[in-house]
Amino acid sequence: MAADLHIHTKLSDGSVGIEDIIVIAQKSGIDTIAITDHDCLAGTVRGQVIGKRYGVTVIPGVEISAFDFEAGKKVHLLSYLADSPNRLEAICKKTSVARKRAGQIMMLKVAGRFPITSDFIISHASGSTNLYRQHIMHALMDAGYTDKIFGDLFHALFDEKSETNVLAPTKYPSVQEAIDEIHGAGGIAILAHPAKLNNIDEIDKYVELGLDGVEVWHPTADEETVAQLTAICKKKKLLLTGGSDFHGTYGEEIVTLGAYSTPQEHLDKLMGYKAKKKRAQRKAEKEAAAAQENE
Repeated sequence: MAADLHIHTKLSDGSVGIEDIIVIAQKSGIDTIAITDHDCLAGTVRGQVIGKRYGVTVIPGVEISAFDFEAGKKVHLLSYLADSPNRLEAICKKTSVARKRAGQIMMLKVAGRFPITSDFIISHASGSTNLYRQHIMHALMDAGYTDKIFGDLFHALFDEKSETNVLAPTKYPSVQEAIDEIHGAGGIAILAHPAKLNNIDEIDKYVELGLDGVEVWHPTADEETVAQLTAICKKKKLLLTGGSDFHGTYGEEIVTLGAYSTPQEHLDKLMGYKAKKKRAQRKAEKEAAAAQENE
């Protein structure tokens, strides 16, 4: 079975709750998913417990926000199967605090520009660990100023090139820091949607920093991009993953759960990756020890 390894819930910027997502997966015949909320681990344990109830395997995951200061680009890293996910709490909390501060600034700017209150906007983020752009847009939809989340008004308010944007800066950790934190927690670091954030040219650099794999199958990757990323992963011996990046009604485009997924062959490689690395490390250590004895 294919596995959808990139899903967002109400805990971050998705519109659907954890249990409902698991039910959708079960009824869609998807037996393996990963809940990967932005810089938020709150749904990991709950997802696994609910998943067992419905016969759906929920892989521990989180999407870590980072920044490539050299290239001047945002970078998102998916962490999977962390042995000690609590060790990622610090980096997640740091980003969450920065995002919360930026969200409050944007909210106040919007409340000052439209006849709505901050409380009205905040009510649309109920259940989330933070305030996201989708919540602000949802409030503006309910107030009658737009009929969609991602449209002309969204770009006017949140596009960096827009002269009327209400954006506030958010400080993110470096790519090296994010990868190191993921590995420090015993997790696997996968570059999320490189086509979406224009990160393809930097993959070689990220591999040098310790990157374990790339999200190849994603709504923003067309057939040509999938072929390009597959070739890169084969050459660099990287893991290949895929997921729908499901956000429900808060998604930038209409996408169903499981529409983009990780083939079983590559899911098996992901699940066995850490054990394989440990075997390779033990073998290398034995060979090094034997070489020293023969000197």
